[in-house]
Amino acid sequence: MEYRLTKTKWRTLWLAIALLLLFGVHQSRCDILPVKAIHHNNTALHQVLEALAATYPNITRLYSIGKSYQGKGLWVLEITRNPGMHTPGKPEFKYVANMHGNEVVGREMLLLLADYLCSNYGRDERVTKLVDTTRIHLLPSMNPDGWESSKESDCSSVRGRFNANGVDLNRNFPDPYDGQKNELQPETQAVMNWIHQEPFVLSANLHGGTLVVNYPFDNLPRELKRSGTRVYYSSPDDDIFVSISKVYSLAHPTMHKGHPQCPIQRRERFTDGITNGAAWYPISGGMQDYNYYKTNCFEITLELGCCKYPPALYIMRYWYANREALLKFIELVHKSGIRGFVVDEKGLPLEGARIIIENRAKKIKTSKDGDFWRLLVPGNYTVRVAKRRFKNSKKTVTVDPDVSTVVNFTLFRKNSNNFNRRRPATKINGAVELEKPASNVSFHSIVTNRDKLRLAAKSPKKSASVARIPSIVASFICLVLVASLK
Repeated sequence: MEYRLTKTKWRTLWLAIALLLLFGVHQSRCDILPVKAIHHNNTALHQVLEALAATYPNITRLYSIGKSYQGKGLWVLEITRNPGMHTPGKPEFKYVANMHGNEVVGREMLLLLADYLCSNYGRDERVTKLVDTTRIHLLPSMNPDGWESSKESDCSSVRGRFNANGVDLNRNFPDPYDGQKNELQPETQAVMNWIHQEPFVLSANLHGGTLVVNYPFDNLPRELKRSGTRVYYSSPDDDIFVSISKVYSLAHPTMHKGHPQCPIQRRERFTDGITNGAAWYPISGGMQDYNYYKTNCFEITLELGCCKYPPALYIMRYWYANREALLKFIELVHKSGIRGFVVDEKGLPLEGARIIIENRAKKIKTSKDGDFWRLLVPGNYTVRVAKRRFKNSKKTVTVDPDVSTVVNFTLFRKNSNNFNRRRPATKINGAVELEKPASNVSFHSIVTNRDKLRLAAKSPKKSASVARIPSIVASFICLVLVASLK
């Protein structure tokens, strides 16, 4: 005897399926959010980011900046009101973590920070203001391949530090003194493309192994290296880097004391919990130096603790120690230096106009919308704006504490008759080249490194945050509906 369902029973069946799926998805997100104090593997990390993006679609956007050596996605969560593109006048900020695969605290801090910002938006005035006025980008893992090789409770070894091609990513950026010591890795190239695409103002790179804030410069000229003594090699904006580094260290309950008391370096001391990179130990090809040399972005490095891969039970302790400091550091984009727009006489934005501070070598450039941010400590400054084919503009500006001073510029075009004059050519070693504007830094050609530490392509599996089964109530409802079909 053939049995057929009536239209009513078909509707009931489809309703049961829909309820099962609906409750299943909801329960799955509930299992992931709020973010747990565990070590998330790469799959679980991506699940958390996807859950945040799905739960808070009005203030988040999940995007990839590229792939690792083994093809894993480098996922970034953008958090801001109306995400998706740069908003003129809204500063761009980024946190990058897990650059060394075995230094995992930062990766968990960024997941907890993302959850904190999203879940408190519209509830907490401070968080709401920060998300409304800042475009925040969080990259929890720059080195997912290295993480796969690392091991929980391994506090001091280098297992998992390098990417899957055996390269230390924080020695892989183009360097003004040593060139390119290793072949450029896909993770490095992805970050370089990213920071040149977005007009980042401020950034921090989260590491582990001690407790200190490290600021540029990390490297120094070879003649100083050969001296064999530690050298404080300051950037032209050393006062700014010291100031913003102290904001983080002083907001941390113990970092500012300057006594990490790590087992390997018990006698290590850092005044106010901060250090110049080269004075600590010089490195070549560091990411924070590259940010400063080649972009508008000011980046520092945060060493969050002595143990690189601590047991999961310590994660919440790290979170409570760093939460306030992480928030205060983001807020610096609104409390330091000058900001504004550069336009032409018709009010149209001017991209690429140089913002020059008298007696400071570092220059920044306006974005495509004509907006700019220039971090400065409180004081009086002469600011000059220059762009080819436009007359320079100069203003004297007072920068007050805890506020970003607004200063706008209008540039007027030069006499158009001068535009047709060709720029003179410069003869170099018998070859004729068009004269180019001088650059603060000259980067050298790539030198291939002969020796690479290879990591196994396969690595031990780790536990993931697995979505649980749908709720009992939903399952019961579905069973009742299906039973009614008989």
